[in-house]
Amino acid sequence: MTVSKQIEKALFDAALNVSDDETRRAFLDRACNGDSTLRTRVERLLDAQKPADEFFQAAASVQATVSDERKDTKTPETSSNNNESVIRLSAAEAPGKLIGHYKLLHKIGEGGCGVVYVAEQEKPIRRRVALKIIRLGMDTESVIARFDVERQALALMDHPNIAHVLDAGATDSGRPYFVMELVHGIKITEYCDQERLDARRRLELFIQVCRAVQHAHQKGVIHRDIKPSNILVTLHDGVPVPKVIDFGIAKATEGRLTDNTVFTAREQFIGTPAYMSPEQAEMAGLDVDTRSDIYSLGVLLYELLTGRTPFDHKQLVNAGLDGMRRTLRETEPLRPSTMLTSLPGEALTTAARQCQTEPLKLISLLQGDLDWIVMKALEKDRGRRYETANGLAADIQRYLSNDAVLARPPSRVYRLQKLVRRNKIVFIAAAAVAAALIIGLGASIWFFFKERESRQEAQRGRANEVLLRQQAEAREKIAQAILLVERNRFEEADRLVGEIPSTDTALVGEAVFRALGDWAALQGRWRRAAEYLSILVRVDQFETSDISTLDHTKCAVALIELHDNRAYESFCRVTINQFAGTTDPIVAERTFKNCLLLPADADLLASLAPLADIASKSFPENASPGNGPWMLPWRCLSLALMEYRRANYPGAIGWCNRCLAYGSDSPSRVATVRAILAMSYHRLGQSENASSELAQSRELIDNKFKAGLDLGDGGQGYWFDWVLGQILEREASSMIEEPQTPEAYGKSSSSN
Repeated sequence: MTVSKQIEKALFDAALNVSDDETRRAFLDRACNGDSTLRTRVERLLDAQKPADEFFQAAASVQATVSDERKDTKTPETSSNNNESVIRLSAAEAPGKLIGHYKLLHKIGEGGCGVVYVAEQEKPIRRRVALKIIRLGMDTESVIARFDVERQALALMDHPNIAHVLDAGATDSGRPYFVMELVHGIKITEYCDQERLDARRRLELFIQVCRAVQHAHQKGVIHRDIKPSNILVTLHDGVPVPKVIDFGIAKATEGRLTDNTVFTAREQFIGTPAYMSPEQAEMAGLDVDTRSDIYSLGVLLYELLTGRTPFDHKQLVNAGLDGMRRTLRETEPLRPSTMLTSLPGEALTTAARQCQTEPLKLISLLQGDLDWIVMKALEKDRGRRYETANGLAADIQRYLSNDAVLARPPSRVYRLQKLVRRNKIVFIAAAAVAAALIIGLGASIWFFFKERESRQEAQRGRANEVLLRQQAEAREKIAQAILLVERNRFEEADRLVGEIPSTDTALVGEAVFRALGDWAALQGRWRRAAEYLSILVRVDQFETSDISTLDHTKCAVALIELHDNRAYESFCRVTINQFAGTTDPIVAERTFKNCLLLPADADLLASLAPLADIASKSFPENASPGNGPWMLPWRCLSLALMEYRRANYPGAIGWCNRCLAYGSDSPSRVATVRAILAMSYHRLGQSENASSELAQSRELIDNKFKAGLDLGDGGQGYWFDWVLGQILEREASSMIEEPQTPEAYGKSSSSN
């Protein structure tokens, strides 16, 4: 392809993305820069594109559309034979026509080189799919090669967040197509705004997108057009799942995806300006790597958090090609929090409302870690961005887990280098003036900084004095709280601890939190119990003894009784990270038991599998019922729960029976294991056994709770052992007696 053809094609691709006629004319005025021949050729291409779009919107008017096209756009290069060919191709691919085993139903969209239909597969199985073919008038050699890349790239993917390729082929006219799963969803930004997701839930969705992009990169493919319209959110069993689609401009980074080599010419414009990395804007395709997608992910994250992109799309298009490149290469975007503060009041209120928060809280939320994470992804120098999409996802996960993030604001030296690089002439002149003035101003500047340093030192002294006073008051209240706890005056101790600032709660000590957590739980005040026990878990976050796992059990059951499933999921992640490296079978079995009190997904089960292996291999050779350490029956219970969550119901029954063989010395343990037995029998269709086991479990649980919970002991069962048993008995009851309401699993009757 000649350079002139490359420029012509690049301008056509860019202008095609501008829907407003006036804006498109202004763009061409700047881009063509007085070259009337180039301007005429591009306008002819744009005019020739209109009938193709109109054809699929009104199939009945194909003949009239093509006839008008002949009158309006006929040139010396256009022949009647070409028009007749267009008509034949259009009619062959209109809704209602068959392509291979697929019947076209209706068009749902189109990208840079392809048209997408909903189609119905008639054999060998009947299902609805998405079918994409080369767009009418775009079947040039380079576009076909690029389209083939998309087909081959998607075929390499096997990830739940990437649309799966099902089939591929060519139409009767030789135009390639591929078939992929039909994704019923909306753009990720629209979904988040419609559902008014808070920042945490938006970040959790975004992490899934990062993992999908990482999968593509590991397969050797760069997407190069990551934007909201290419990430659709669909619901699977009520759970939102983002799907990355349209690898139409993907670039292979390893090996050859197709026999048709795809060259990205120096002047070929590929991508969407607002989401395009600086190196991609240079149009030197050979210099684009996976970090270009990291930049686009940064733009997407920016938009999810603020409702705006770093650079406005219309302003970029209006600036022309050179202006667009200059902006993307040289202009630093505002930090997300700064962007929000610059919005008009009504726009800021709307953005905050869509995140289910208040304007000032949203700005405060973004300041710091999230600002740093986004700006690291948006670095102009790709060497300073995240190396991988997984790296970006991991830093966001650290933020969600309240861990220190790896992103840091750029140093002053680095910012100064960037500023000098953008304004070389200004800095040269300024340096000359500064050299003349520096001697005269040196003394004044020195005195100014000394005075400011003295003023800051005085301010720091006053701040330290206030801090010391607050800490002294906190210690006094802590001492009083300890005495009150020792005297069983928990209500007064609870009030005193509540007055201590959250920054000083670590001074209280484990014993006070543990005592107050137990007290609140026995009162049925689950919200207060969860607060105390969650703090206790944070206090001993570096402790890996079996004692700390009991604190985790208390926290787990309190969160479930509070119905706070999201906090319980976060608790499970923290617990697994804390105890993942243990070799102690007691710690291992309590850890995976604590994380399986509610139904678990495949990822959670996989992360807990090593701990289950440690527990299952820890039984001594001579360990038989009635002959072994006291903790072995509890270990059998935990392994039974693990096998049940894995859907290995015979295995769960085996461990349950082994547990019961140790005897009934612990009623709480017996009640719990019979609840697991009831659910396992029910899953195997043994209704009579399931009802019998459930009745025995319920009788033990009801008798205990009628008598009233107390702290308990290792024999009859601590309070948290009984609550744990009640949680599983409730799940069994909900499953066996009320199968129409599975969502009730794990719910409790009290959440105050």
